[in-house]
Amino acid sequence: MKLDSIWVANAIGLTSQLLFSSRIILQWIQSERAKRVLVPTLFWQISLVSSFLMIVYGMLRHDPIILGAQLISYGIYIRNLQLLGEWRKLNGFFRAGAYLFPLATLAWFVTGTSFFSLQNMLNNRIPRGVLVLGAVGQTIFLLRFVYQWLYSERKGESVLPLGFWGVSLVGSALILMYAVLRRPVDIVLILGNVPGLVVYARNVVLLRREIKRLKIEEIENEEVKH
Repeated sequence: MKLDSIWVANAIGLTSQLLFSSRIILQWIQSERAKRVLVPTLFWQISLVSSFLMIVYGMLRHDPIILGAQLISYGIYIRNLQLLGEWRKLNGFFRAGAYLFPLATLAWFVTGTSFFSLQNMLNNRIPRGVLVLGAVGQTIFLLRFVYQWLYSERKGESVLPLGFWGVSLVGSALILMYAVLRRPVDIVLILGNVPGLVVYARNVVLLRREIKRLKIEEIENEEVKH
């Protein structure tokens, strides 16, 4: 990768990770205040923009792991906004752009430019073992949203259950290992996943407390009835 394209890639990647971190911190602060896990609409809106930037970053880095995971995540973010009833509230041009932009970018990627191309990605020099580690990490990390999506569809509302945060913790740790082991080292993934590990662990603690509290209340209510 040329020096100028490295700077462009890192700038886009860091911007995306800053947005990803801001949504997690926003969700964390609101959850701490409420003493239970909350999912603000802004969480999904920021996720959508961040994911698009990471799609571009994945192409610039010729990284199939990042690119594949973000394309699927992007669709899940849109679906969560639809479940919240917020998608139709967004500007029609924004919604059309959200659908068309990734497709247009991918078409440009397949065609190829001096910055990025599908051919260069297929010829990447990342060791196979490291690629497998990254693929496993991203698959686990991605499955959290598949799990969350199916859980939300069943509930009829957008929620983040305990399993989501547990899977996030494991997936993020594996992605962090991938970022450190790949060459060149992926500083963007490192900066993005270190803060996430802390928040994921904290949300697991909050949810476990909430579940325990609800069980105690349920038992107390049953005792009152009898």
